[in-house]
Amino acid sequence: MIKIDVLDGGYVINHDDGVMGSDLTIANAARVSYGKRSESMTEADERLIDFLAREGHTSPFRHATIQFEAKVPLMIARQWWKYIVGAGFQDPMVAWNESSRRYITSKNEYHLPEYFRKAPENSKQGSGEPVSDELNEKWLNILAAHQLQGESLYQQAMADGICAEQARLFPSAYGLYVYFYWTASVQGCAHLIKQRTAPDAQWEFQEFARAVESIARKRFPLAIEALIKHNVV
Repeated sequence: MIKIDVLDGGYVINHDDGVMGSDLTIANAARVSYGKRSESMTEADERLIDFLAREGHTSPFRHATIQFEAKVPLMIARQWWKYIVGAGFQDPMVAWNESSRRYITSKNEYHLPEYFRKAPENSKQGSGEPVSDELNEKWLNILAAHQLQGESLYQQAMADGICAEQARLFPSAYGLYVYFYWTASVQGCAHLIKQRTAPDAQWEFQEFARAVESIARKRFPLAIEALIKHNVV
């Protein structure tokens, strides 16, 4: 198992049974065109993987998959979800299973940022520099109180017999931690890494995407490097 902690309570995990294939799997998927197969990685296989990415021959990269267990604030989970609904024909072998507050009624966990950031000057999205210490303390206190109030109302509603699937309307949603399993091909994984480690991606997502990249590079070092280097994701 490989685990990387992220933010104040999140993580990204790749369990040992959450990998299908290797760099060699990708090379062999390409070599089948000629009826050939390698039993161990060679320099020729390494060159082949780089060639496939450089020339845009991406289908072999979809014969190997990697699964992540991730615990993230809901605001990041909903951005991550785009790498399911937006995968389309490019990467149809993707899957997502998420924890549900219809069934899990234990105390919720919330992301409380270390600091708030200013709105950017020249864009409608993204963020700028940190706000002043005084302003940061003010809004951290307000957010913490808001989260506590929502959690209290959630617990009170269920204590009064309100069903969990409606009581979940009360918690402060976007900071609420959720966890899920995300499985994608190596190409799909590289696609998320490329987009969400970019400077204009939300900072919090960048932190999770870097954790995904670190793990993916350990499992598929040649394939991830080639796909990102040649920008074919």
